[in-house]
Amino acid sequence: MIGAIADDFTGATDVAVAMRRRGLRTVLYFGLPPQGSEPPEHDAVVIALKTRTIPKADAVARSLRALRWLRAHGAARQVYFKYCSTFDSTRDGNIGPVLDALADAMDVPLVAMTPSSPEHGRTQYNGYLFVGDVLLGESHMRDHPLTPMTDSYLPRLLEAQSAYRSGVVTLGQVRGHAVEQRLAELREHGVRYVFVDALEDSDLEVSGRALAGARLVAGAAGLAGGLAAAHARAEGGEPPAPDPFGPAAVLAGSCSARTLEQVAVMIEAGRPAYRLDALADRDPASLARGALAWYDRLPPGTGAPLIYSSLEPVALRRVQQALGTERSAGILEQALGAVARGLVERGVTRVISAGGETSGAVVSALGVPGGVIGAEAARGVPWIHTPNGFSLLLKSGNFGEPGLLLEASR
Repeated sequence: MIGAIADDFTGATDVAVAMRRRGLRTVLYFGLPPQGSEPPEHDAVVIALKTRTIPKADAVARSLRALRWLRAHGAARQVYFKYCSTFDSTRDGNIGPVLDALADAMDVPLVAMTPSSPEHGRTQYNGYLFVGDVLLGESHMRDHPLTPMTDSYLPRLLEAQSAYRSGVVTLGQVRGHAVEQRLAELREHGVRYVFVDALEDSDLEVSGRALAGARLVAGAAGLAGGLAAAHARAEGGEPPAPDPFGPAAVLAGSCSARTLEQVAVMIEAGRPAYRLDALADRDPASLARGALAWYDRLPPGTGAPLIYSSLEPVALRRVQQALGTERSAGILEQALGAVARGLVERGVTRVISAGGETSGAVVSALGVPGGVIGAEAARGVPWIHTPNGFSLLLKSGNFGEPGLLLEASR
């Protein structure tokens, strides 16, 4: 079995579906699995944590607990640490501290990785990370409110967070099938972390084969897919999955440009929409009650509603200046979680969440232990069929075409 540890909930679904797409039966847990639980029949287990932006000591502790669970339940072949394809982190962590702890715990001298995910427009060349056609440090991630990325050279970014040296396997070495040789050379020179170039999915397939025997690997969903292809047991395509059904609702908290587009498409299509305003009401419970009261007044046949806190950059800065970044985010996440719980109590069976932090709040509020990965509503955005009787679609802020939220909630 392959065991994966993801640093946020939407990233976990992304890596889980990358494994499922290659034919691996994949189970996803939100947080550590309940004590005494045993996963259904599977080839891969993904544990979704919410450690990307919490204090690094807490991130390390939670990641090590996940590692212990995975190893106790059969993840002897390989462990995969999944981080975002834009390498979201601060100068202090949390990618470096978590990697250091996992590698030390597993006694692994060298860890290969890449955030490259070509299908999402993320590629690595000569150790530099690109978002579309621009360097990471020149992309929209430069102004991220929690993890602003102002540098694009991955070894330098990681060395600022870790006591160990980092190196690069170049694209020429990947395409020359010299990955293993280069890794051995770097290990001899005292390098612990190695970023492997990839511009296309075929590059990730090559690296996946070269790293199939590695005990600890890290990166985004792209490399996870390459590894899964190397390990795949299933033949003849994806395993079947039921279609989600029943009343739907959309909750959006991400302020990414793509989520703002998706919110606008829903509103322009005439879907009922309600915005949570933390400046007007700073009590999460009160905000949630207002949204649910609005939902209760909706006439039949209006279509799946949208409840959102997503804001354009200028409006977002105004809220953050008035309340503080952490406080404003906390108010809205708690409110959206309470709204999700109220919607399910009212019979909603399809909950669609936009944004990593929002999705974490929703899953926590609903008490969902995990589920089986189903079909994708968009590339890298799968339905998750929970044992609680409802299905979840957890969308990372930047994922999906503009019409995703509208189509998924029809």
